[in-house]
Amino acid sequence: MDKLLIRGGRSLQGEVLVSGAKNAALPELCAALLTAEPVTLLNVPQLQDVSTMLKLIRNMGVAAERADDGTVRIDASALSTPEAPYELVKTMRASVLALGPLLARFGEATVSLPGGCAIGSRPVDQHIKGLAAMGAEIVVEHGYMIAKLPAGWTRLKGARITTDMVTVTGTENFLMAAALAEGETVLENAAQEPEISDLAEMLIAMGAKIEGHGTSRIRIQGVDQLHGCTHRVVADRIEAGTFLCAVAATGGDVLLRHGRADHLDAVIEKLREAGATVQALDGGIRVQSTGGAALKAQGFRTTEYPGFPTDMQAQFMALNCIAQGTATVTETIFENRFMHVNELVRLGAKIQTDGKVAVIEGVPRLSGATVMATDLRASASLVIAGLVADGETVVDRIYHLDRGYDCMEAKLRGIGADIERVKA
Repeated sequence: MDKLLIRGGRSLQGEVLVSGAKNAALPELCAALLTAEPVTLLNVPQLQDVSTMLKLIRNMGVAAERADDGTVRIDASALSTPEAPYELVKTMRASVLALGPLLARFGEATVSLPGGCAIGSRPVDQHIKGLAAMGAEIVVEHGYMIAKLPAGWTRLKGARITTDMVTVTGTENFLMAAALAEGETVLENAAQEPEISDLAEMLIAMGAKIEGHGTSRIRIQGVDQLHGCTHRVVADRIEAGTFLCAVAATGGDVLLRHGRADHLDAVIEKLREAGATVQALDGGIRVQSTGGAALKAQGFRTTEYPGFPTDMQAQFMALNCIAQGTATVTETIFENRFMHVNELVRLGAKIQTDGKVAVIEGVPRLSGATVMATDLRASASLVIAGLVADGETVVDRIYHLDRGYDCMEAKLRGIGADIERVKA
């Protein structure tokens, strides 16, 4: 298992190119299943989750070519097996996004429950509820969701879908399924993330009729068929936010090329309140900071977009660890999103947790140690902590990091960090 070796204490200077968004690329790879014509995606990040999704659709009989420049060409004209087996789904929850497109185009789909998730746990039950409202018959057997159209049906039928909670992947699944459904579908309580708007723009380029994406109500008028398109994946706001926190914590002056400040309003507001200078520029975001000693700890509550994203909670917590004062962080989205806390404490952080609340008391310095990544965003928080810690920090189990960050250590080295990958 690869590790990252970090020697902390360096400020960061220069430019970072923000990659395409993982959370846009994955549903957009699935959207290519909706047509028999070729689809070209540009700016697709080099991530383990992308590799897994490509392996998944190739297993269905889809031709998919990936170039080093981030171009992926997909031809689903010969798709022969509308199935997503457990062996490929178990490492990636986003594979549930194959359900809607397969059902819409082929009238049937067999998709493993992602990551061993039981029905009733968020948000797979919402996917089933929404697709059932469109007429799908779905049963769960032996760990699989088995979906088909009723006898005599050739297409799903438009419906009004109101989910019990805001679900990003659910909204994406319904959006893709409704594009080929008969009649109009209205999504109430829809997620509003930029990645959903980007998916909608791709579908529109394929011939879909969609209005209201980016709001909580989306209207889709189904069409008979979709055609191919070329689409550029939107920049990854979470990668950009991670680098913003890293520079704020270490100190420095960095331009995040292609970063979208308008997608990070809640995070940027907190960074400014903490003491960093963040500027929205044409083609990027510039962040300047004198580092941890001058920062003021900031409390926040994670919530759905456009609120403070749960995917940035761990990274901002790392910054709070070396800021002045005490901050309270409340996590409202995921039940087990404080697993990085114990590892930050190993580096010298002062953090107390009680259920969904963490209280962070800033300390003057962190001390390098060996820590273990427990999930994707926790990995990023440990990297940030390592960048500011005295001495050497080793981050173990960084395969989590590779799932969601495109060459993170190389990008950090490019702006002055002393960081290297240690091969297993």
